[in-house]
Amino acid sequence: MFKYKLHSNSPEETDNIGIRLGRQLKKQDVVCLTGVMGVGKTTIIKGIARGAGVKEYVTSPSFKLINEYNGKMPFYHFDLYRLERIIDIQELGFNEYFYGNGISVIEWADKMTTLLPSEKLDISLVDAGDNSRNISISSPRELKLLINA
Repeated sequence: MFKYKLHSNSPEETDNIGIRLGRQLKKQDVVCLTGVMGVGKTTIIKGIARGAGVKEYVTSPSFKLINEYNGKMPFYHFDLYRLERIIDIQELGFNEYFYGNGISVIEWADKMTTLLPSEKLDISLVDAGDNSRNISISSPRELKLLINA
């Protein structure tokens, strides 16, 4: 497992980290995001989506639960914030997304830890004050996340 510790000083830097990550994603990648409300999960997902070739405006699917976009491959954005029971999550049919032809990105992934594949990318965002964030990424493969990558 490869581990990365990054620091972002602004929403724009968080977005750029997402773009660099999104460029490296491939079919059946599952990206799991955790962090408190307002820490920047949607911001980094918007960058990931752009890096993965999504041209549409990306919004958080808080009330829909899943937004689907077209990019270099299908891009699925899950938001599990409103779901309380594991049965509600199972009813989403997530396996069709995880093991299909696209990329799955999940906000509030800690709500479904027992259902996640073992091969996944984990991203944790922590508020570091003044719009800055500490971002920890754990990946089953090496990633290029430096500014020049």
